[in-house]
Amino acid sequence: MAGRRLFVIAAPSGAGKTSLVRELLVREPNLRVCVSHTTRARRPTEIDGRDYHFVTVPQFEALLAGQEFLEHALVFNHYYGTSRTALTEAFGRGHDVILEIDWQGAAKVRLKMPDCIHIFILPPTRNALAQRLRARGTDTGKEIQKRLIEAVSDITHYKEFDYVLINDVFTQAVADLQRILECNAANLRPNRPELLPLLQSLLA
Repeated sequence: MAGRRLFVIAAPSGAGKTSLVRELLVREPNLRVCVSHTTRARRPTEIDGRDYHFVTVPQFEALLAGQEFLEHALVFNHYYGTSRTALTEAFGRGHDVILEIDWQGAAKVRLKMPDCIHIFILPPTRNALAQRLRARGTDTGKEIQKRLIEAVSDITHYKEFDYVLINDVFTQAVADLQRILECNAANLRPNRPELLPLLQSLLA
């Protein structure tokens, strides 16, 4: 695999993006994840520096003032940002890099780095998305409903991505990601007709 490529992965909350990326990192030794900064509270299963760099709002604002972020966004009343320094260091070591961000951040990265490869992940059904959010055990019922509403809005941006895959069977979704890294995934383009029934049900 050639180094110094940037892959941007976005998905509605609960689609399984983080689990897919973790497995992909195990299978692809030259791939690195650029860990985002966030001001939201750390969940019990999360590790600082692995899942996110957890910072306070003043710390985030100081980094922002210092132009440390390639992109940043306010999501669910919390800031998220991608470190320029971390990305430069990974590229300097010859690695391919993956960013886990939302569609807003993905659009900003594309403007600054137009050669990056954008991937959007869909859940197999709306029920599956709701079940995955409940299974995390980190959100209240009201918060889950808010995330489901936001998910519909997020999904409407799928056409802005180079590839769209469905996280139904986990092992198949990981294999699809690997095919994208290998430039062998022309059948995962967002305009393929077989996506339409799923998108219609997700956006209904």
